[in-house]
Amino acid sequence: MDENRHIRLSVASVELPNGVEFEQYVFRIPRCVMTLVLDDSGENVLLIWRHRFVIDQWEWEVPGGYVDPDEDPAAAAAREAEEETGWRPRNLEFLFSFQPMIGSADAPQDLYLARGADLVGEPHVDEAEAVRWVPLGEAQRLIQQGEIVGAATIMGILHALAARAPAARPARR
Repeated sequence: MDENRHIRLSVASVELPNGVEFEQYVFRIPRCVMTLVLDDSGENVLLIWRHRFVIDQWEWEVPGGYVDPDEDPAAAAAREAEEETGWRPRNLEFLFSFQPMIGSADAPQDLYLARGADLVGEPHVDEAEAVRWVPLGEAQRLIQQGEIVGAATIMGILHALAARAPAARPARR
């Protein structure tokens, strides 16, 4: 139906195992990477404040973007974080891949974790209205208040909160 470098829209003819047939719009979006950047203490996450016109909402999110053709996803994660925040992430590790809209889109996303970052400059002018280190507890409240709505950002923050929680202990008898 339509295609550009960031999205391909098509219509698929689907037949379910029970024989029901229908047409389904399918969006195919290139791989994206998002980076949860924690400070050296592991207690603060680097977030950007930006307006997302698709949902017409200002919100906080972790930096991220498209992986360029033939680019290593980890390199893309570091590049996007630096471009959008002015901070160069250190100790980058892959956390997991996910599909945020499996009912209508093939939109693979990879989430990376950076433990520490170095300030190397200013963010690119059109990337974010603000860049801020946010305590993880405050980030959790921002999720609950609807100021963080992106799937990757929510998953990353919840991952960081779970990782710092004490291990569950078996109940005493």
